[in-house]
Amino acid sequence: MEYDFRAIEQKWQQHWRNEHTYRTEIDPTRPKFYVLDMFPYPSGAGLHVGHPLGYIASDVVARYKRHKGFNVLHPMGFDAFGLPAEQYAIETGQHPAITTENNIRRYKEQLQNIGFSYDWDREVQTSDPSFYRWTQWIFSQLFDSWYNQTTDRAEPIATLIDAFAHNGNLDVQAVSDEDTPRFSAETWQKMSEQEQQTLLLKYRLAYLTEATVNWCPALGTVLANDEVKDGVSERGGYPVERRKMQQWMLRITAYADRLLRNLDTLAWSDAMVDMQRNWIGKSNGAELNFPVVGKDITLTAFTTRADTIFGVTYVVVAPEHELVPDLTTPEQKAAVEAYLDETKSRSELDRMSDVKTVSGVFTGSYVKNPLSDEEIPLWIADYVLAGYGTGVVMAVPASDERDYRFAKHFGLEIRPVIEGTDPEAGANPTKEGVMINSGFLNGMTCREAIDAAIAKAEELGLGKAKVNFRMRDAIFSRQRYWGEPVPIYFKDGLPQLVDDAELPLVLPEIDQYKPTETGEPPLARAEGWQYHGKYDYELTTMPGWAGSSWYFLRYMDPQNDQQFVSEEAVKYWNQVDLYIGGTEHATGHLLYSRFWNLFLYDRGYIFHEEPFQKLINQGMIQGRSNLVYLVKSPEGKSGKPVFVSMGLKDQYDVIEQHVDVNLVENDVLNVEAFRQWRPENAEAEFILEAGQYRCGYAVEKMSKRWFNVVNPDDIVARYGADTLRLYEMFLGPLEQSKPWNTNGIDGAFKFLRKVWRLFYDEEGKLLVTDEAPTPAELKVLHQTLKKVEQDIERDSFNTPVSTMMICVNELTSLNCHKRAILQELLVMLSPYAPHLAEELWAQLSENWPQALPAEHRNSVTRAPWPQWEEKYLREDSFEYPVSINGKMRTRMAFALDMPKAEMEREVLASETVQKWTEGKPPKKVIIVPQRIINIVV
Repeated sequence: MEYDFRAIEQKWQQHWRNEHTYRTEIDPTRPKFYVLDMFPYPSGAGLHVGHPLGYIASDVVARYKRHKGFNVLHPMGFDAFGLPAEQYAIETGQHPAITTENNIRRYKEQLQNIGFSYDWDREVQTSDPSFYRWTQWIFSQLFDSWYNQTTDRAEPIATLIDAFAHNGNLDVQAVSDEDTPRFSAETWQKMSEQEQQTLLLKYRLAYLTEATVNWCPALGTVLANDEVKDGVSERGGYPVERRKMQQWMLRITAYADRLLRNLDTLAWSDAMVDMQRNWIGKSNGAELNFPVVGKDITLTAFTTRADTIFGVTYVVVAPEHELVPDLTTPEQKAAVEAYLDETKSRSELDRMSDVKTVSGVFTGSYVKNPLSDEEIPLWIADYVLAGYGTGVVMAVPASDERDYRFAKHFGLEIRPVIEGTDPEAGANPTKEGVMINSGFLNGMTCREAIDAAIAKAEELGLGKAKVNFRMRDAIFSRQRYWGEPVPIYFKDGLPQLVDDAELPLVLPEIDQYKPTETGEPPLARAEGWQYHGKYDYELTTMPGWAGSSWYFLRYMDPQNDQQFVSEEAVKYWNQVDLYIGGTEHATGHLLYSRFWNLFLYDRGYIFHEEPFQKLINQGMIQGRSNLVYLVKSPEGKSGKPVFVSMGLKDQYDVIEQHVDVNLVENDVLNVEAFRQWRPENAEAEFILEAGQYRCGYAVEKMSKRWFNVVNPDDIVARYGADTLRLYEMFLGPLEQSKPWNTNGIDGAFKFLRKVWRLFYDEEGKLLVTDEAPTPAELKVLHQTLKKVEQDIERDSFNTPVSTMMICVNELTSLNCHKRAILQELLVMLSPYAPHLAEELWAQLSENWPQALPAEHRNSVTRAPWPQWEEKYLREDSFEYPVSINGKMRTRMAFALDMPKAEMEREVLASETVQKWTEGKPPKKVIIVPQRIINIVV
């Protein structure tokens, strides 16, 4: 009987659905294990073979942990809001909900075809009102909270109001806007309701303010930094400009220190931890004040090297700085406006990463150095960011590379401040030594000078010590339709929360999904959409990362309509034990999730500070492109296209072209299918080698552009889901990128057929017997059990595949069909090839029901992981290499307890040794136990 994988896989997938095999409930009697994939955005293209890589690895762990007795939570859902569905709606007029639903249906079909052990009863979709009701509720809690620096946690805004009523904000240590005034309780009590609410916005963790954003007119929305590349939108390539707009912000900077500290508690890769550390970017330094000459304006610059204050030869402000118009002299106005227009299309990400471009403009104004009283020029340059520090930089060309290149480019002074540095040799950003040309700091070391400069600035009231962070508060507004409505309405111009009982605030129906003609967000098109019929709602929607910042908590209790998660559920499931996903989310989703989790912990809604204890970043499966070679037509001739096979291409002048990999097998092109692929190739001719057209290949990103996208549905249809699962794991370590090559998948398929042959012969007769295993068979099994278990425990998912392949080969050689051996093999194979394991387990259950506990018979999923035993691994003999005068001539096996004298007699008596020693008595026989036997003649 042949291994009919199609029938087997369809049968067991249906069985799992009907029986809810992977349904998970809280069970305090069993240890829990929560394994999670970063949930996908369901695009219309569906999955390609690169997408399931992490999903297969997490499924291996989930199934393995079930066998080890854990109560496993392994859910799946969909990040269903977002710009792609909205853009499609704008182009076609079709509601984003429809395309999203179709895409999700397609994704679920593909995922189910691969046999993942997801508890589909826990599925969540961020665009479902029953889900985003709680996203809106969490936003409401953020709006209703402030960050108390004394207790180092978020607290309800009511506690802040109470503090204001008793003593104003004089004793309040809080994270707030820089321009927050100091006031007494009496002043607070005299404020109107509107004045009090306006002041509270300076403290709320969710607040409304004017911010500089990446505005894309063509898409009609604000874009995050990572959605902009080289001044254009990542989606569509539309121009993006920097613009000031009123935005909702989340005060993530309040959590910067805790986000940094907690990184030490996580089992994440060093690379991922470093990315988050660098993004948060903690710096200890000082803020120094530079008065503008002739104006009642003072600019404040942040620096980590106050010791270099005497080396400042100019000051730079960011193009977006709000005081640029006031700082620009009439003579420089035209030049400044031209520069601002030139730079507004560059995103902050581009400006941070571009270390080569030098551009700037002189404002015409000068500022005074606070410690030397020297007047220095004030410039504008886009290498300074408005959101980092104060948007002002004191430029020290001798110790900063960008300042140095800027000064060289514009002919500004470069003044050394550290002994032994040469201003013409370039900047020395890490140079430490003795200060020179530095006034009262002369002769001090850098460390001494930093402290002395800060102390002097504080004494004169011209500066102060300051801790700064590179990370800025998160922009939370999007001028889009397809996102969560913000649960805010406006009364007397001030934001008010929609009552919790009235959530969810559901997206209204609108006639078009693009901004209005006057530039308002799409929600402005909703007719009669007001709170209680009289107050305007907030018209922006939440960003795509809102729902994904807490979805892992909803999986714990997805049907709860009274709470976002119950106390019982969150105490049992706690944090995610293993999270698998891509590194591209390092400074977005992962950072925001940690922030929201810490906030919910502070407010007492959950009981763990960090959401993801262990994180594995899977590598990318790259595409293996195929190439054909078009012969350039000789001059003056025209006719049919001619393609030359790869081995002959050097004999011709050719143009290299990509070809659809689905038209190629083992690098051999199906020429008839190729002719049908594109009209221009319908009459193509081919110069073959050995009767075949052989294609070239290249390893590239899997992309429609290169025609190298491989659909997992095609692989499943041709080889089966179990083969796909095995092969993706077998390709290499999970964390590494590797090329997909369909040519190699046949090995995984043959392995599964070998497993089948241990159970059935070609006529379909069941070969399994109840005979007792031999020591050799037990040794093979237990060696494999030990290695597979150890490898899975250390997250090495590729090596167990090769280990099981060796095991099956050895059992085949031993002609082993023993139930006691094969039963354990199936449990071990189940995480990788669950369909085959289930089918063969069912046969064992049917034929030997007495050998299996009743609770294990219906599914291999419920079987315990076999325990390997050391006694079966002990060797009773060793095969020695036998060398004569240093050259290995033969191998001989001896019992481990055989005396050396007896071993020596047998060795010298062997025909092979006699031949190579020519019968001469040996000068010396050296026996190294369980290593080697060496004979010296």
